[in-house]
Amino acid sequence: MKKNRGKLFLIVATFALSLYFLFPTYQAVTFENELTALTGEDSAKYVAENEASIRDAKGKRIKLGLDLQGGMRVVMEVNVLKMLEQIAKNKDDQFAQIMAEVSKESQTSDESIITLFQRAFEAKQIRLSRYYGSLREDNDRILARLQDETDKAVDRAMEIVRNRVDQYGVSEPAIQKQGGRRIIVELPGVSKEDEVRQLLQGTALLEFKLMKDPDVIYKTMEAVDKYLAGKGYTDTTASGDTAAVAAATETKSTLSALTNTSDTGSSAISDAQKTPAQLLKEHPFLYLARPNQQGNGEAYVSENDRDKVLRILARPDVQRLLPSDMAFYFSSKHLFISEGVKYFGLFGLKKNPELTGSVIVNAQATIDPNFNQPIVTMEMNNEGSREWARITGANVNKRMAIVLDDAVFSAPNILGKITGGRSQIEGMDNIEEARLLEIILKAGALPAPVEIMEQRSVGPSLGEDSIAAGTNSFLMALGLIVFFMITYYRTGGMVADVALFINTLFVFAILAAFGGTLTLPGIAGIVLTIGMAVDANVLVFERIREELATHKTLRASIDAGYDKAFSAIFDSNITTLFTGIVLYQFGTGPIQGFALTLMMGVTANLFTAIVITRVVFDIMTDRGTTEINFG
Repeated sequence: MKKNRGKLFLIVATFALSLYFLFPTYQAVTFENELTALTGEDSAKYVAENEASIRDAKGKRIKLGLDLQGGMRVVMEVNVLKMLEQIAKNKDDQFAQIMAEVSKESQTSDESIITLFQRAFEAKQIRLSRYYGSLREDNDRILARLQDETDKAVDRAMEIVRNRVDQYGVSEPAIQKQGGRRIIVELPGVSKEDEVRQLLQGTALLEFKLMKDPDVIYKTMEAVDKYLAGKGYTDTTASGDTAAVAAATETKSTLSALTNTSDTGSSAISDAQKTPAQLLKEHPFLYLARPNQQGNGEAYVSENDRDKVLRILARPDVQRLLPSDMAFYFSSKHLFISEGVKYFGLFGLKKNPELTGSVIVNAQATIDPNFNQPIVTMEMNNEGSREWARITGANVNKRMAIVLDDAVFSAPNILGKITGGRSQIEGMDNIEEARLLEIILKAGALPAPVEIMEQRSVGPSLGEDSIAAGTNSFLMALGLIVFFMITYYRTGGMVADVALFINTLFVFAILAAFGGTLTLPGIAGIVLTIGMAVDANVLVFERIREELATHKTLRASIDAGYDKAFSAIFDSNITTLFTGIVLYQFGTGPIQGFALTLMMGVTANLFTAIVITRVVFDIMTDRGTTEINFG
């Protein structure tokens, strides 16, 4: 028993951890069942009372693929060839012929467009400098730049698609790049095909908007707060995190300093003694949107309260409190994390843009050699240069927000009048953030035409049928294997069946822990794993039976059986694991789902078949049990 103490602790700890990761899934199912049973006001009240718990459970549960819950899967391809045609400095009949040949070959070839492009020009012995770059540049240098532009075009398209999907409000979307030109978008629960096509293929709107004066922003926020408090408005689902409470207690002193109100710091001290419920009642808006303590015009909203703030700002009566030329916009990504909660920026901007993205001709992320800090330089056309000089000259020391599809990506300060149409944006934390801003500045419109190559919709009822079919196949396979193992291997089979249930538990727990998605092929992978799990035990039990036939003791036979079967079990599982890795790396969609659960099952199988069953048999023999039958 003592020699297995460490193994027992590991088994118990792993089992407890599995239950911990699976508990949110159980919670989510419970909430769904409760909501299904309720109707009308009861359902709305239940959601209001449990919104935070429901959101948390949904975020940590095992996610279902489109084939199980319904939705849309769209495969998009960025027309890189069209972009290369657009950026060519001149076009003639020979250029058009080359483009036609490359277009035809790309339809049947998996090679990159740039490779095909290079081969076509070399075949005709034409220098690329005739159509791209300068005459002094060689083909390799031009090709490297075109490849970089191609990669950025796909990244820009992905960023635009991701921003639009976020704005559309899809829950748990999946957006990933496939190969060098394709983007796969999975939208659970979405069924409006025409709307989605317009969303994904439409032109993005990039705008430059001035931020209103901080005094105006904070006075407007205070007016909204007082109005809602006077109406007795409260949102019982507002988050109660510590950071929110601390920020709310500082609200009055902050606004006193920023908006010159008559409140004093002593009132803020008394606020610190109030409960969150009292603060929420007295500050129904400022409890959710917390003004920046530096008074730069920003406010911060937690990810849990973002939808509530949007609902408040969308109310017609609240809209009337806002200046006619002002609107609030959220940052496109969270600005910081406090106590595990993400906080987004809330900006008060002028409604009408000063400029649009149509004037930008180039943007480049780089490192400032003088200060070794990441910066982004951008260039505008002649019309944009003139307007930019006028706008920046009239608004020195004010902030200009870069807005894409109504989301603020950056809001830098204007340090002085900018002439020549070339500007420099500072303040990025790293070169990755600067590169993202470069992509955004170039994303006034999709960088190249985006074509929908494949579109597949799965209805909710079909998803339910898939779940039922997958569950039935899983239970049938499990039942048959359990019956066979008990019938053929007796006591050993019972132990193997217990390990089999634990193995299945571990697979689902790993899936939940790493945020994996369960698909119909994934269920097939789990069913296959069940067979492989008992396969390891079959090898062990057959070796034990051979040892028992030589009249060895039970303990010696069990030890020999595990030792001699280990190499075969390890080899078979490792080769299967490598196969799963290859399938996951080079496969797509359903193949990846199958490979994912297969790899998880193989990993859990090695632990349950070699460690758990061995410990059970060791404990039984240590206690003097001699009636262990292996069939």
